[in-house]
Amino acid sequence: MNYKKYYSDFEAKKLICEIGKRIYNKGFVAANDGNISVKVGSNAIITTPTGVSKGFMTPDMMVKMDLSGNVISGNRKPSSEVKMHLRVYKENPEVNAVVHAHPPVATSFAVAGISLDKPIVPEAVILLGNVPVAPYATPGTEEVPDSIAPYCKDHNAVLLANHGALTWGKDLIEAYYRMEALEHYSLMLMYTNNIINRANELNCSQISDLIQIRQNMGIKAGGQPPCKDAGNPSSPIGRESEKPNQKENLAEEIVQKVTENVLKTLNRGDGK
Repeated sequence: MNYKKYYSDFEAKKLICEIGKRIYNKGFVAANDGNISVKVGSNAIITTPTGVSKGFMTPDMMVKMDLSGNVISGNRKPSSEVKMHLRVYKENPEVNAVVHAHPPVATSFAVAGISLDKPIVPEAVILLGNVPVAPYATPGTEEVPDSIAPYCKDHNAVLLANHGALTWGKDLIEAYYRMEALEHYSLMLMYTNNIINRANELNCSQISDLIQIRQNMGIKAGGQPPCKDAGNPSSPIGRESEKPNQKENLAEEIVQKVTENVLKTLNRGDGK
């Protein structure tokens, strides 16, 4: 089956409205938050306008721009954050769509400055890979595209410190699915890290198999999460999972040594 690289203007506008409704209904954006863009040619995109809720957009609201940021057609102004999108397209020519949203759990990790790189489920390793946190930048300024530039080629998503999340893909469906997967992965990390307080992470061999699957699917980016060899608790992740037992063992050793010293002191006192 031949892969269609670019949508027509009509297809792009209609699909952007559909994806906008989905991210709004899922609570990934509130009010006028977020923005979406899609390539419709080698030097043209359709993007969302500023000041409009993503859940209430219509195709006639969309703006057509070139990759230099010049408006080609449309009655509205593009979002000031379209600069992020343009930078992704510039840094990674294989990208054809970008989605920016503020999914609550993923954004909470962004606020905390915590990257998403724990290998706890196959889907996250395959579809996302590592998700770094870009340094904080004032929304709407050139600082934002500069902050994400280092991650556009080797990753599939990035958290924006104290701001939100950005995903991209070969088409809009892939870019949107990555945003969905990002929030789902973040939710599982929140549960395992802070509620259940335990996670059996995938080992290096298991991750290697998943990376191979990812490559077979044609996904080139994502990187490899840190891992531990099966049965080797000395690796960073292994030590993390062993911390509670280590603390217990250390406490037992301390108690035993203190008890021995007390007994020795008492015995010396008896001999006087």
